Amino acid sequence: MDGFVGSSLYPLHRCKTLHVVRHAQGFHNLAGLTDEKALFSYEYFDASLTPLGWKQVENLRKHVTETGIFSKVELVVTSPLLRTMQTAVGVFGGGDYIDHVASPPLMVAGSGNNSHASISSSGCPPFMAVELCREHWGVLPCDKRRSISEYRPIFPAIDFSLTETDEDTSWQPDVREKEEEIAARGRAFINWLWTRKENEIAIVSHGGFLRHTLALFGNDCHPSIREAIHKDFTNCELRSMVIADRSAIGTDLPTTDYPGGIPRGLDIPSDCEDLEILENEETLASL
Repeated sequence: MDGFVGSSLYPLHRCKTLHVVRHAQGFHNLAGLTDEKALFSYEYFDASLTPLGWKQVENLRKHVTETGIFSKVELVVTSPLLRTMQTAVGVFGGGDYIDHVASPPLMVAGSGNNSHASISSSGCPPFMAVELCREHWGVLPCDKRRSISEYRPIFPAIDFSLTETDEDTSWQPDVREKEEEIAARGRAFINWLWTRKENEIAIVSHGGFLRHTLALFGNDCHPSIREAIHKDFTNCELRSMVIADRSAIGTDLPTTDYPGGIPRGLDIPSDCEDLEILENEETLASL
């Protein structure tokens, strides 16, 4: 029998732990609760977090600290929109920023017309903005990003080097990204994660992107597991998942495996208890 029904086994270096987060409540979410047509208004262009959204961030930060997630995360990947970056630095950042310290802040005070204090980049993992995990492209102004040159002074310690264009050239006012296109982008994002050396990564993204990306997985699992993967995220929800590189996309080598045979010596087959049993079998075979 090839394995146990319902179980899968993978080498550890072919796995990564992902802590997946949907951004906290933005002003566009609040407006959409009573009028979905409000999402078409430029009033909600690149919407920032509401006061309730910042409270959600504070609660999630307490959770990741108390559970030990904060200390394990090696990299924070965020969509380069205001609401996701605010959520990312609020949850996984280094706390209140102190002036005149050597490291730049992750976020300056008052970003996105809010009264939140500056957030430090000390004592926390590095942050990287990645276009692949953005929300649906097109039509809705809330999903259009600002220029990177506008973001850099607001989030000085976030790495924007992977963003190829300063202006948002992906968003079009009259063309909405198709579901199959966002799913393909999600697959490209997962493949990109395998190029990273980090084994424990936090991802801060959007409800639509997460819905279509996670729908690619779990379809061969028990219905309860499939539901846990596929159900929609609420604002500031976190789910921890393990992903396995079954196609050998990544190039990481094992760091905990040990080759054995050091120092080299006689190597008896593993099903023989000792050399005496092996010699007895050889003697019987010669008779």
